[in-house]
Amino acid sequence: MTTPKRGPRNRTSLAMMYVGAGLTVIAALFPFVDRSTTTVLADHIKASYPAYQPGAIDAAVAAYLAVLSTIGVMGLLGWAGAIWAVRAGMRWAPRLAGGLLAIAICVAIAALAVRDTSGDVGLAPLLGWLLVLPCVPGLVAVALWRRAA
Repeated sequence: MTTPKRGPRNRTSLAMMYVGAGLTVIAALFPFVDRSTTTVLADHIKASYPAYQPGAIDAAVAAYLAVLSTIGVMGLLGWAGAIWAVRAGMRWAPRLAGGLLAIAICVAIAALAVRDTSGDVGLAPLLGWLLVLPCVPGLVAVALWRRAA
């Protein structure tokens, strides 16, 4: 096994990964906070489907919470794996981070762009943009590695 490089770019990349993990936690928890406070998701569903009764809206919100929770857990597992690879000095850590970034960007684009049967975007735009936030520090970390190579 090789000794981990601790250059300034590697430290900055690692710091960006921790920031990304923190933003992933915020993006995963916000829909739960929203459910009991601002109701952005429920209001979006109500606007998209005016004929839905409150029970149907609650069921749709619960389904979205399950999907967003799964995305959040998978994102945190990805961050944990990438952070471990960097801290362990694995040579393939930049490729892992780049691949995970590509997956995260695809998920974020899908959250922002996929339309449901009403013709409106399925996920409330605020929640879709929250999924983009963790991609920014991931992009910085990967860009720093590319510059170092």
